[in-house]
Amino acid sequence: MPRAIWSGAISFGLVSVPVKLYSAVSRKNVRFNQLDSETNSRVRQKRVNAEGEEVPYEKIVKGYEIAKDSYVVVTDDELAALAPKATRMIDISDFVDESEIDPIFYDSAYYLAPEELARKSYALLAQAMEDSNRVAIASFVMRTKQYLVAIRPKDGRLMMSTMVYADELVASDDVPGLEELDEFEASEAELAMAAQLIDSLTSDFEPERYEDSYREQVLELLEAKAAGEVTSIEAPAAAEDEGVVDLLAALEASVSAAKESRRSGPTAGSGNGAKGTKSRAKSTKSTKAKSKKQAEEAEVEAKSA
Repeated sequence: MPRAIWSGAISFGLVSVPVKLYSAVSRKNVRFNQLDSETNSRVRQKRVNAEGEEVPYEKIVKGYEIAKDSYVVVTDDELAALAPKATRMIDISDFVDESEIDPIFYDSAYYLAPEELARKSYALLAQAMEDSNRVAIASFVMRTKQYLVAIRPKDGRLMMSTMVYADELVASDDVPGLEELDEFEASEAELAMAAQLIDSLTSDFEPERYEDSYREQVLELLEAKAAGEVTSIEAPAAAEDEGVVDLLAALEASVSAAKESRRSGPTAGSGNGAKGTKSRAKSTKSTKAKSKKQAEEAEVEAKSA
């Protein structure tokens, strides 16, 4: 059962709804420890200065680099004096249409659950927001950090997503390759074929159909190696660069392939088939259980080939 990571109240106008905050996501990353290749003993990291001397933790201070090798040092007390005042309120400032929020602003997702005596007011707020198709924009403080958040109704419950601030977004024109796209124009034939390809691949969104196949393969490898069944694994050959292709011909071939795939139906190994997902989930159930310890102990992120 998940634990509440924050408790307080939603505040709008003179109304206050006591709530608890729960994470809505449980990451399933596979992590590894760093080991000495000769002894398989854990490699520990030490804090050292530029001269290679180890620095005790109590002598480490925070510094902000203002020029190369030039720092401004700040103390914990100075930062604490500037930290936002800790409150137990999620202060709603605005209600907006959900369609007005670009998904790029969303960050982490949470559940807001009501305290026992606040269930009626909680349900009333959720229903009113759902009926009006409104999302609440609010702010709150957790662990000395102030967050901008969006609260939205979903099936009578309230979900909360932390948001990035506008000045944290990277402008698309600053990304190489995106700044001069306006000078390219597709032909009518290409647009028609692209639309046909999109139509042929259109379906209802079923999130359970999609899975992290790499993570499952890594867990299977760990189980096999732990059992002494595998000593090594070969990396797949790198795909060859096909160079420039005829866009219209590629679209026509893609449409034909999509139609053929739909006629034959999803296979057990398909990443887009519900049956395939269930089959793989069943086959890897014991794998996940046996490999849970290795995954929990790891600290260094696995890198894909």
